[in-house]
Amino acid sequence: MKIAVIVGSTRKDSYNMHVSKYMKERYTDKMDMNILNIADLPLYNQDTENTPTDAVVNFKAEVKSADAVLWVTPEHNATIPAALKNAIDWLSRVDKVMIGKPSWIIGASMGNLGSVKAQAHLRDILFAPGLASPVLPGNEVYIGAVHTKLDENGQLTDEGTVQYLDTVVSNVTNWIKGLNTEQ
Repeated sequence: MKIAVIVGSTRKDSYNMHVSKYMKERYTDKMDMNILNIADLPLYNQDTENTPTDAVVNFKAEVKSADAVLWVTPEHNATIPAALKNAIDWLSRVDKVMIGKPSWIIGASMGNLGSVKAQAHLRDILFAPGLASPVLPGNEVYIGAVHTKLDENGQLTDEGTVQYLDTVVSNVTNWIKGLNTEQ
């Protein structure tokens, strides 16, 4: 199962990137996770949407070829980061590669709520007509106080968080497999 991972933070030492890399390593037997780079995407502009840069073309091709998308988002001012919104805007235009593609969302923050507001906004955005991406309800992952749950190598050390991730990954992969057999 091929999963495109879109991390909303472009920060060099991003907690959400650490969590994504941890998951990629931990779940290699369940899925092929490809962490995409959104830092090189130019700002979306309708004037150039039909002649996008190579970065946009490659980004959209990776998402299109994936079985599902994992969105990993921090929370900036109670919503998703601007870089993530920009990536979404590119995906929602012209060939609209997200329509019908399953999505799942996780997020981490230093605060106790672990990006709960950003994830709620992202869920609403994913239901927009240009995206129309189904999301499995009841499998939200909010990693609060993430800075206390990662070691110096970026590995999750909080056993409760790891066990919950294991459960959600199992639920989501079964859901995606079920969707693929229905088509």
